[in-house]
Amino acid sequence: MITRQYSPIDQFIHSLDQALRTTLGPAPEPSRPNPATAQAEADLTAAERELAGRLMRVNHAGEISAQALYQGQALTARLPTVRDKMEQAADEENDHLAWTEERIRELGTHTSMLAPLWYAGSFAIGALAGIAGDKWSLGFVVETERQVIRHLDAHLVQLPAHDARDRSILEQMKEDEARHATTALGAGAIELPEPVRRLMALTSKVMTRTAYWL
Repeated sequence: MITRQYSPIDQFIHSLDQALRTTLGPAPEPSRPNPATAQAEADLTAAERELAGRLMRVNHAGEISAQALYQGQALTARLPTVRDKMEQAADEENDHLAWTEERIRELGTHTSMLAPLWYAGSFAIGALAGIAGDKWSLGFVVETERQVIRHLDAHLVQLPAHDARDRSILEQMKEDEARHATTALGAGAIELPEPVRRLMALTSKVMTRTAYWL
């Protein structure tokens, strides 16, 4: 079997197509059922529905960023095995993107209006991490997933205890993100310097606070 070798132009076109589909198109068909499907809709007050919608919008924006991050890293990864892991992680994040978008519609709100900005910024960061080297790129994945898990924990605290649909989605996302971090560590990730981790946390805070409103 002949394996096709893609030129830089081919890869650029693929990346552009992926960006447009992720930010402007409907979410891709998930490979797994939405965890919320098995949960009954809670009797939420107007304020609780608004809060849940805003939190889910933040998580949806985070999944757009994750897609871009992994695509950028896959584009610049040096080892085929690392590239494959990045692309596999991006595929798994598709489920989260679809689940959060579906739940946003159910809650009667909208996805972030700044989605193209989140994608572009994260893609650039991912590409730079890949250029720095595969071990650094994997380390970036580990730190990103750790920060995502902290955000998910905070959202689970804020959601009403009886909001089973939203909680089931976030709990499954948390489990998946932890697995991605473990996989990256097993593939040779190295710990990022403290200044880099602080800068990542600051950038994440700006994105989450903005997506909460926009």
